[in-house]
Amino acid sequence: MRRQLSAIVIASSLIFAAGTAGADGWEPARTPVALAPIWTGFYANAGVGYGIWDAETTTDAPGRCVSCATTDHAGRGWLGEVGFGYDHQFTERIVVGVLFNYDFADMRGRTSDAVFTTTETSNDRAWFIGARAGWLMTPDILNYWSVGYTQTHFSGGALHNSFTGALLPNAQLADYEASGWFVGGGLEVALHSGWFWRSEARYADYGREARLESGIAPPFFLNFDPVVGTATTEVVYKFNCCH
Repeated sequence: MRRQLSAIVIASSLIFAAGTAGADGWEPARTPVALAPIWTGFYANAGVGYGIWDAETTTDAPGRCVSCATTDHAGRGWLGEVGFGYDHQFTERIVVGVLFNYDFADMRGRTSDAVFTTTETSNDRAWFIGARAGWLMTPDILNYWSVGYTQTHFSGGALHNSFTGALLPNAQLADYEASGWFVGGGLEVALHSGWFWRSEARYADYGREARLESGIAPPFFLNFDPVVGTATTEVVYKFNCCH
């Protein structure tokens, strides 16, 4: 599943980049003379999207492995994104910048310790800080890639019996919070008077962390190793856009 997820995100990024093949012959329009958008400057962005996560899990008890075979769990749902950043246009074609994004989401799925408990968990927030570099296919269209550092949070929940569905009194799966890396790609189009439109696909890997299953004896540790893929569409306002 996680290989399929990364392939989907990478393929989406490549679709965004497909138009670069026809950009080699581009020259600035001479007649009529039009003012090119200003890509250098600070900006704010906001938008919505959809995401999918996939987590490989194993289960341990103190001093031993309980379920050593890796199992896959997944979830999906909506997200909103807000952020800000700074871009600088170094040449006629090259734009480089820094970014910060915060996602609030509800990407729900179920986990199981592959023994006798199950619960619902949601990837409900994440933040990203990084850099991006882009190529101006035309004066108005930027094809870019991004990379950087990220942190995310998955909610905990009450544990249920995997076989009967019955709630286990006082049994809980702990929250998951971890850091990792991300890579993304997209297109940004200049619209009018400082407004831009952006579409982006992003893939993030957060590494493995142990999530405590408390309220059962003995306590279990769910080794949770998630990756997250998202696609967003956003509006961007650049503050010093206009000539």
